[in-house]
Amino acid sequence: MEKNFLSKIYDNITHNPPMVLTLGFAIVITIGALLLRMPFFSRSGNETSLIDALFVAASASCVTGLTPVNTLEHWNSYGHLLLIVLIQIGGLGVMSITSMIPLILGKKIGLSSRQILKEQLNVESLEGMIALFKYVLFFSFGVELIGAMILAIRFVPIFGLAKGLWVSIFHSISAFCNAGFDILGDSIYPFRDDLLVNSTLCGLVIIGGLGFVVTSELFRRRSFEKISTHSKLVLSLTGILLAVGTLGFFILEKDGGVLVGEGLGASLTESFFQSTVARTAGFYSVKLENIKDSTALLLAGLMFIGGSPGSTAGGIKTTTFGVLILSTIAVIRGEDEPVLFKRHIGEETVRKALAIFAVSVTIIISVSFILTITEKAGLVEIFYETVSALATVGASMGITSNLSNIGKILITICMYLGRIGPMTMAFAFGMKTRKSLIRYPESFISIG
Repeated sequence: MEKNFLSKIYDNITHNPPMVLTLGFAIVITIGALLLRMPFFSRSGNETSLIDALFVAASASCVTGLTPVNTLEHWNSYGHLLLIVLIQIGGLGVMSITSMIPLILGKKIGLSSRQILKEQLNVESLEGMIALFKYVLFFSFGVELIGAMILAIRFVPIFGLAKGLWVSIFHSISAFCNAGFDILGDSIYPFRDDLLVNSTLCGLVIIGGLGFVVTSELFRRRSFEKISTHSKLVLSLTGILLAVGTLGFFILEKDGGVLVGEGLGASLTESFFQSTVARTAGFYSVKLENIKDSTALLLAGLMFIGGSPGSTAGGIKTTTFGVLILSTIAVIRGEDEPVLFKRHIGEETVRKALAIFAVSVTIIISVSFILTITEKAGLVEIFYETVSALATVGASMGITSNLSNIGKILITICMYLGRIGPMTMAFAFGMKTRKSLIRYPESFISIG
């Protein structure tokens, strides 16, 4: 009887892809926290507190980058290795890593595993799933390798061959996975004017944030006109948001802000870097605790939007933002449905985008409200931290290390929800997916 009960639970979990992903990340975070707590991984040889270990494990596994301790100073080489492993798992996804084993052994990947990969990569059908999965692995490791080789040009002469290569590999993986962890001690600030380091990290962050479906289409079709509407929307919005973020940061901070005293070239480099990493890697090339409130709100908006579906980035995603904007424009114009590149957007897509937006805003407001009670920090700093956590960005205005235990737990939950997605968790725990057979009479409700 007990065996049948456990077997039924196992079947229910394995046949529910969102549940597998939700529990998978929870297991990885738990294992990571238990390991990081051990004295073996700390530079001092002392045990790390459970709350801090859990926070860092969640941040790494959810490719966020927020940390209550200095990554370079607190963790030793083994700790750094463990962190980058967690980042790689979090960036590619739990199922991608576990599915590598049968792929290496030459065995077939089962239907249930393919369904979970479909959910993780955020694609519509199972057709070509294994080919896409192979592409994800080879493309990711290939881009990370190229990124590390370029960064080595700068880091090897500074740190020596062995350490320089390790620093290059660590930051290449961290950037591509949109994590933002660094082992330089002060992120990219010492290299804020270095075009090689800045452009390489920005390139890795952007490529990782586009989504594997988009990069795959670009390689296969090599023409903007031939790619899907989804990819066109992703590329268009990515370009617009990068430009808006760069210009906005430059204008706001050049006059009396963190860019004062910097030359034009350095100011534009730092502005572009901050615009890029706001979606969604927690590196920084300026002291974020010194930026203006207006700049913080601008960056929070970019963080909230984040990257694109099926990528290593977080946020509500560029496509969600795009669908909401197009739907709003359609309502203003009195049109029946939003249209993009001579294709209409379905009602179900619009509803899903609205739900993701509403749930995300609700979480941010709720957590920010509680943190204003539990933490000794300003509203802007708290709001920035909360958005950064839920969007898995990892940027902070300097309050992470001063958070109370309650604050750390709430931010940890935000990072976890942001990585798996609030809607994924809702579906995992039983949200209705079938259409109701009951049709109620329509009621008029005044809006606006």
